Amino acid sequence: MAENNRAVIKLREKFASSILDVKEFRGEVTVTVKKEDIVAICNFLKQDQRYNLLTDVTAVDYLGAEPRFMVVYNLYSIPNKDRLRVKAPVADGDCTIDTVCGVWSTANWLEREVYDLMGITFNNHPDLRRILMTDDWVGHPLRKDYPLQGPDREPYKGRLS
Repeated sequence: MAENNRAVIKLREKFASSILDVKEFRGEVTVTVKKEDIVAICNFLKQDQRYNLLTDVTAVDYLGAEPRFMVVYNLYSIPNKDRLRVKAPVADGDCTIDTVCGVWSTANWLEREVYDLMGITFNNHPDLRRILMTDDWVGHPLRKDYPLQGPDREPYKGRLS
């Protein structure tokens, strides 16, 4: 169970007011935390709980819901052979979250990808610029409200069959 996970127990002890939700699904533990505490929580997980590998940073767009976005960090502890997913909600009106580049240097390009494709700004990032799309690209292609045919084309109005 997620409640018996050693990292979850330690997080609840140290960051009780920051934990929004804890879930386990098919053996994978996910902890949802307040975005304001993401750097402190990630530092704690790396230093105290030995989650020394950030395997991915991504985001999900829940268009029509608030908060609209969820930034997702997939962590791995090599010494403990343990995975943990940490999520932080980000509102559309304040589409920012602090960078974790100071915790794991691998976050640099992963956060740039999320910025480029989803439009989420990572505060204090050392080099926040597009990584996949050209500098003059308009919009963020993985947002659910992005036009399917591209930023300068009308949506397809015909039948697909």
